[in-house]
Amino acid sequence: MNKDILNKQAQHWENAFSGKQDMFGVSPSSAAIKASEIFKKEGVINILELGAGQGRDTLFFAQNGFHIKVLDYSKTAIDNIIKKAKALKLDNLITGQVYDVRNLLPIKDKKFGGCFSHMLYSMALTSKELEFLSNEIHRVLNDKGLNIYTARNIKDTDYKKGIHRGEELYENQGFIVHFFSKEKIKKLSKGFKILNIDSFVEYRTEGTYPRKLFRVILRKS
Repeated sequence: MNKDILNKQAQHWENAFSGKQDMFGVSPSSAAIKASEIFKKEGVINILELGAGQGRDTLFFAQNGFHIKVLDYSKTAIDNIIKKAKALKLDNLITGQVYDVRNLLPIKDKKFGGCFSHMLYSMALTSKELEFLSNEIHRVLNDKGLNIYTARNIKDTDYKKGIHRGEELYENQGFIVHFFSKEKIKKLSKGFKILNIDSFVEYRTEGTYPRKLFRVILRKS
């Protein structure tokens, strides 16, 4: 595994976000809509969102009354989220920070009721880095807090296609994706109770082929 290649993904995403605004569309993901329902049911009002991209889910959460702190390693992504939040008068509910989640999260212990990430786990992160991130999420969540995330699964049509970058990471069109099995999810759930793992399909934009994902719901134990 060439870590230099993995490290270059940050600049690749920066270029992608700079070159195409709303590349994933403007509507919230189905994952965020489902997570919002779960957070509301659990009485969660403050959320940490990791890898928010261009903010379609962030804005949706704020429009539904949640307070959100966003971390993303793309400056363009964070700048655009804050700009959109101000235009919609939602900036009192959203704070953003450029940050690499491979480092200790810049957050105090037990700060959030929930954590949400849509496909962040499928970025160019090694299993060791994902274990570290899972431990950090556990640290910053309140007692019995929820971690809801999605990840591309091994039944996805891109799995084992393109350039193999080590472990279950494959590069297609310049983007490196980490694919998940249920066994991997279970290994990453140390310190959490698994409430649910289900499969679903998402279309990136209208007319494109579907992404096959897992939705994972964990409770801090």
